Amino acid sequence: MPRDRTETLYLLGDIWDFWYEYRDVVPKGYVRVFAEILDLIDNGVKVRFFQGNHDIWCYHYFESLGIEILQQPYVVDIAGKTFCLGHGDGLGPGFRLYKLMRWGFRHSFFQGLFSLLHPTIAFRFGKGWSTSSRKKKFKFNYLFKGVDEPLYKFCESFLKDRKVDYFIFGHYHCHVDMPVGEDGARLLVMKDWLSESSYLYFDGISVSSGQVPNTEK
Repeated sequence: MPRDRTETLYLLGDIWDFWYEYRDVVPKGYVRVFAEILDLIDNGVKVRFFQGNHDIWCYHYFESLGIEILQQPYVVDIAGKTFCLGHGDGLGPGFRLYKLMRWGFRHSFFQGLFSLLHPTIAFRFGKGWSTSSRKKKFKFNYLFKGVDEPLYKFCESFLKDRKVDYFIFGHYHCHVDMPVGEDGARLLVMKDWLSESSYLYFDGISVSSGQVPNTEK
């Protein structure tokens, strides 16, 4: 990503395998990640973050660093193009059980109950659950269902109310680039950062993909 020409960085969630912040305690580690983000912010880049299902429990710590937290679906106009962005989980019809669980995770009552756990117990439980879920997704490689996928149906329905040029989401851990509707809109789903270190970049004209080079020797 050409940082000297970047105006805004959108992080589409699941950046952390598990994140939960207490009022006075946050997970250890991630120092280099936050250092890079802060360096971008110090150099004038706006950083915006969507909560994924793995890092849903972030509250004010990110905002104290200068990271803006957004809610999906988020629509923004950039250089004459309209983008609809988000993590992508729970959008579209179906997923009733997941949506109920997601509602519970976001409810202040259940968040308060979880916060009663000692951080050592809470983080051990959360990281174990998250790691198991991630490994399962890597193992089975989710097969996107195309026009039958609920996320596609969400985009199709969204276009009935307003024009969108690009729908961009994460969550599914698979590459998707397909047309939506009849007016040239595209649906793009980004694969996970861990396995490919890929990103999407809008240069003011079109969206293209890139990949951070592996500098390990």
